[in-house]
Amino acid sequence: MKIVNTQEFNELMNEKAVLVDFFATWCGPCKMLSPVLEGVAEKMKDKVTIVKVDVDRSPDLAAKFGVMSVPTMIMFKNGRQVDAFSGYMPEANLMANIERNL
Repeated sequence: MKIVNTQEFNELMNEKAVLVDFFATWCGPCKMLSPVLEGVAEKMKDKVTIVKVDVDRSPDLAAKFGVMSVPTMIMFKNGRQVDAFSGYMPEANLMANIERNL
């Protein structure tokens, strides 16, 4: 899964649906969530683009969206934030959250 910087993030906002996982390399729940996100990204590749933002490398993005804990996932639709959820979640729950916002 691609880890994006601020410039790449801004370019992605032109896409229809984007889920951004704000994570940190030292975060245990983030590590647990990573394979779940990989699976969801593959299953939903025609509906949503899923990327990651390392909060330690891109603190500007974390601050801009008020990310106070990791993992935090923010769903964007047509460049606008439509939902946010945090913490580890099973694949079925994550897919349901994405579907609800498409």
